[in-house]
Amino acid sequence: MDLSYTEEEEDFRARLRDWLAEVLPKLPEPPDPLDWPGRRAYDTGWQRALYDAGYAGVHWEASPTLRMIFLEESERAGAPYVGANFVGLLHAGPTITAEGTAEQRARWLEPILRGDEIWCQGFSEPDAGSDLASLRTRARRDGDHYVVTGSKVWTSHAEVADWCELLVRTDPEAPRHRGISWLALPMDAPGITVRPLRTLAGSTEFAEVFLDEVPVPVANRLGAEDDGWRVTMVTLSFERGTAFVGEVVACRRVLGELAREARANGRWDDPALRRRLGRLSAEFQALWRLTQANVSRAQRTGGVPGVGGSVFKLRYSHARQELYDAAADVLGDGGLDLDHPWTRERLSSLSYTIAAGTSQIQRNIVAERILGLPKGR
Repeated sequence: MDLSYTEEEEDFRARLRDWLAEVLPKLPEPPDPLDWPGRRAYDTGWQRALYDAGYAGVHWEASPTLRMIFLEESERAGAPYVGANFVGLLHAGPTITAEGTAEQRARWLEPILRGDEIWCQGFSEPDAGSDLASLRTRARRDGDHYVVTGSKVWTSHAEVADWCELLVRTDPEAPRHRGISWLALPMDAPGITVRPLRTLAGSTEFAEVFLDEVPVPVANRLGAEDDGWRVTMVTLSFERGTAFVGEVVACRRVLGELAREARANGRWDDPALRRRLGRLSAEFQALWRLTQANVSRAQRTGGVPGVGGSVFKLRYSHARQELYDAAADVLGDGGLDLDHPWTRERLSSLSYTIAAGTSQIQRNIVAERILGLPKGR
């Protein structure tokens, strides 16, 4: 494991810092968090700026180390996050890069990088969340198309998406982890209904998606028919591996803000709170080192993160919740103010032990694939 940076990597960091310092002051004010068309325009505008400056392809074309440096420096500078197109940039795009044909890469990658097209994720279902292999959405082959019927839930940004990375069952008689295929679903196809879901924090970035005899070209299938579970593991390895790099940096920044707020409002006098913040500081430092280790491994193995991403995802989910619980203690009565960003993040953090694979699923992966323990019956 190599946690150091080369001269070329440090040069990339320096040039990126200079560019961010130049362009960020010129950005318009971000839209209201609940204005999804406005957020789409803002996020894709930033993506186009990255594309024009030559940084858009960092997510896929650069080494894992450069990708980590890019996310680290962007977060430190306060640059916009990938926002509404996080599925396209961090999940679907890398998967298409790894698994797609030349024609598929030519069709979908450039529009994602330019910010022209937004993707959402159609994996979870009402009866197939953590147990993803039990999904029921059916794709029946009809010539050069599939006809898809079923429903998905927790579909992030479906209301502004152009495409959906969709898991379907193409062989209902096959064992659970087989008979699944990965399709690129055009969100303007006939038979699609999107119903937004309001979260505890009041936002509507999730939606239910209902599919009624929706035609999808066979050419939109990534990988072989019935091989979608393997392709999905590639997607999830990106989701749990390097997609959270910027968030770790953000949490470390918030931790410093908590310490400053505690000193300002007198809460710093509480030794229990100081110990709590000190332990969290060590926790996120360790998570950052774990991230570096995972990136180092990905660089040696062709760019696809391994099962170390599950170790990271498991601990990060809980550490994030602990961070914003500590924020509530620092704020005191102010921690009940739903307009305070720390309060909103505290509510949002509750989902992290479920999103991108529940903590129970991550423990199973660690037990079976790292510790070599037998599968439960």
